[in-house]
Amino acid sequence: MLNSMKSSALLIANPTAGKNASNKIHNIQRLLLERGIKTELYLTTKRGDAKEAAKVGVSEQRPMIIAAGGDGTINEAINGMVGCNIPLGIIPLGTTNVLSIEIGAESIIQAVDNIVNGSPKEVSLGRIRIENQEAYFILMAGIGFDGRAVYGMNDTIKGISGKLAYVLSGIKSFFKSQVKLEFIVNGTRYQGYNGIISNASSYGGRFKVAPDADIADPNLYINIFEGKGRINLLRYLYGIISGSHTRYSDVRYLRCKELSIEGVDHIQIDGDYLGKGDCVIDVIPDELRLIYRNK
Repeated sequence: MLNSMKSSALLIANPTAGKNASNKIHNIQRLLLERGIKTELYLTTKRGDAKEAAKVGVSEQRPMIIAAGGDGTINEAINGMVGCNIPLGIIPLGTTNVLSIEIGAESIIQAVDNIVNGSPKEVSLGRIRIENQEAYFILMAGIGFDGRAVYGMNDTIKGISGKLAYVLSGIKSFFKSQVKLEFIVNGTRYQGYNGIISNASSYGGRFKVAPDADIADPNLYINIFEGKGRINLLRYLYGIISGSHTRYSDVRYLRCKELSIEGVDHIQIDGDYLGKGDCVIDVIPDELRLIYRNK
């Protein structure tokens, strides 16, 4: 596990995130050291490792924690750092790196520069409570189609083919039955079959599913997709790709600070599977200190 090099920044890295990740990780360490940031490396080996390593980094009061990987690795690190004052830097390595797109740090060079020349800024997190679980997300939570797609994704295929794994699982999810859900938002009840709750504007890459959302803004934005069936799913996917979905008559695009969902369907947060069941989601302002430069 980690040693007592408490003066070093803790670099939590996923060696299976993307192609040639191991070589990239050592290059990251070198680049950071050249810019005056000494790091101690912790390599994850299984799901949950990044969260536990971040907890140790917090307990050791590291000056900085850096997460290198995909959005899932970063989400785990965030869940290990909730409520602490230690700043988090991120470096993209994974299949999708939506948070890196949000803060303008899409390459390793950009991300290192971002960490060196940026400053910690307080950002909001979404919090989801489902059964006896509580988890946090910085990007989004999805229930319905994309929750099922993440649930059905094959990790082996993901490791080999990256984004293709999401596409293949999405195709399988497309043919599965849909569950009617009840969304209670701002005191009003809505019905739908799919929902995306956003703390950040981007989704699945560069698609602006919630164009008004910002991680520094203490609000959530929800898209409720009211239509059922494959034709409607195709319309919604086209709408998201084209940026026109919020103008559809059967899509509710709402701002809120808290909402609840009744109905049992699969849920994902930041691209990783969470579970299924009734849930409550709210926003926690200024819950994380994220390092980035003003865009």
